[in-house]
Amino acid sequence: MKDARARLEKLRTDAAECEMTANLTTLRAKRDAFQRLAVTYRGMATDLDHLIKSGSLPST
Repeated sequence: MKDARARLEKLRTDAAECEMTANLTTLRAKRDAFQRLAVTYRGMATDLDHLIKSGSLPST
């Protein structure tokens, strides 16, 4: 569970960094790519958060 929480925090951090990069770049293609990455990371974080809260994570 500790590893899952660390991974969750990493996904949230990655999403925030991608969003910041998207906001700072002047190139549209780069901005769009980083915005898509941020959305993907946020989605994965949401899914993992739901798994953690539900107790549905398999034991390793």
